[in-house]
Amino acid sequence: MSHAPRVGVLALQGDVREHVNALRTSGAVASSVRSPEDLERIDGLVLPGGESTTMSILAEREGFFEPLREFRRSGHPCFGSCAGLILLADRIEGGRPDQQGVGGLDVTARRNAFGRQVDSFEADLPISVLGEAPFRAIFIRAPWVVEAGPHVEVLARIDDRIVAVRQAHLLATAFHPELTDDHRMHDYFVQMVIDSQHGT
Repeated sequence: MSHAPRVGVLALQGDVREHVNALRTSGAVASSVRSPEDLERIDGLVLPGGESTTMSILAEREGFFEPLREFRRSGHPCFGSCAGLILLADRIEGGRPDQQGVGGLDVTARRNAFGRQVDSFEADLPISVLGEAPFRAIFIRAPWVVEAGPHVEVLARIDDRIVAVRQAHLLATAFHPELTDDHRMHDYFVQMVIDSQHGT
């Protein structure tokens, strides 16, 4: 019997504890990733919601970016929610001119696209990969995907705005699935990690 997948949550800033709890509910052995060395002990990684500029500054200061990129390039599944989507995006609108990211996701992400904190909202989204029931999505200073490359699968939209995508072993949402009691998005990512261990 294979061991439960080990999934880390990048613990620079943001909704770390909430993701850890959701991942454990979804059957993963979840832990916080506080140093580049911690990446050597996990099978998949969550880049949590938070403030993307702050996370970028902290990641640069802690020497995280190249280890994170190597982790992603090596085929380990990564899941970015909200600010994590921005970190995975190859292109960013509205970021600092020198803002770095992990990259790998062939999308253009627009920061704070839905407005400021006061413009936060919830919406029921049909997401076919999660089943028939809609997913109650929480948007807080959320980005959206302005443009997606040909190999990016769009998983969810609000009107014509792309808010969830997958490209190979990378998953990203503009919303915060960790802030709900519906753990289907985490279930989906944990299965991605399991599949990667089996070479599928």
